Amino acid sequence: MQVKVYSVAQINHYIRTLLENDFVLNSFWIKGEISNFKAHSSGHLYFTLKDASACIQCIMFRGEAEMLPFLPKNGLSVAICGYVSVYEKTGQYQLYAEYIEPLGIGSLSLSFEQLKQKLEQEGLFDQDYKREICAYPKCIVVVTSPTGAAVRDVIKIIKRRNQSVKIIVVPVLVQGEYAADSIVQGIKLANQCQADTIIVGRGGGSIEDLSAFNEEKVARAIFASETPIISAVGHETDFTIADFVADVRASTPSMAAEIAVKNVSDLSEQLQYMEDMLKNAIDNKILEWKNRLEFIMQSNVFTQPLDNTQKQKNEIKQMQKRMETKMLHCLQTKQLQYVALKKRLEASSPFATLKRGYVLVQNKKGETLTSINNIQKNDVVMLHFQDGVAKAIIEETVKTERSFSDSGEKKMDL
Repeated sequence: MQVKVYSVAQINHYIRTLLENDFVLNSFWIKGEISNFKAHSSGHLYFTLKDASACIQCIMFRGEAEMLPFLPKNGLSVAICGYVSVYEKTGQYQLYAEYIEPLGIGSLSLSFEQLKQKLEQEGLFDQDYKREICAYPKCIVVVTSPTGAAVRDVIKIIKRRNQSVKIIVVPVLVQGEYAADSIVQGIKLANQCQADTIIVGRGGGSIEDLSAFNEEKVARAIFASETPIISAVGHETDFTIADFVADVRASTPSMAAEIAVKNVSDLSEQLQYMEDMLKNAIDNKILEWKNRLEFIMQSNVFTQPLDNTQKQKNEIKQMQKRMETKMLHCLQTKQLQYVALKKRLEASSPFATLKRGYVLVQNKKGETLTSINNIQKNDVVMLHFQDGVAKAIIEETVKTERSFSDSGEKKMDL
């Protein structure tokens, strides 16, 4: 009787066929702890799944790995959906993972913590990069869903606080598979509108609904924005990666609108209060001069001899004219002070100052630099113009002494 001899490849292939056609091993869930994890440059993931008494080699191909919202790590307890097969070249059987779910913590929560830690280490959350929101904006861009309640609340509050502010709505998707890319494009488009402030956000929802604002691409788009951004995602208890990267975090879209625009009625009340104070000061000054005039007139008339009455009357008239002149001068001075004060109030906006050609220079801590003594070579500074912010590195500093001659000619000694 002749014995049939098989090759190693034939046996490995036969075993593979048996395993892949097995009803149980074809698709099942298995739980254990990840060890020996390695993310290969090809995109495949290799690791061992073990429990207290056994282990099995696992592989997840790049296509499935790219769909994971988090990166597995050693020591993580997981449940894996997959199938068992044999790698015919080595004859080793292994688990081919198709999906991995963390045990004890959701995949989105794990992804959130991993991305938060990564971006924080890169410095994207540092206060040095946070910019101040324009106190008196002329234009605000709102990047959100055009059909949600959030955009209606933002527009309503901004218009109630200051009718003159221009509002531009950039419509984007705020949840779903393509939401992150839509938000990124919306932020880029908003930066082309020459606005003073950008509000990015949406109304409340579950962690799955808000997941687009936890995407790395959205975080980097916010950080790269040339225009200051207010993040307004969800409710007060909701925190997203976008909140940590943005220049300012608002607890709700409505709060973002209040942060972005000052209430002009409050400014009007302040101006009215100052006007009333100035009016009272003028009235009190007039009353004071009037009382002094009456006292002088009475004193001069009744304490001097009768034959000098006419002369004293003339002196009193002259004094009265001088008093009236001083009172008129005082009133005009106070009025000029009032007008100047009003103009100062109207010009108090930093935007108005920058518009005249000035540049506000701040260091990485957000401190305003007013002297060359506060700047050193290789320092990073932020240059605030009326229509944007520029980041610069100091190459050289030169201290100068300036004075002005009586003729008005400028002198400079280096």
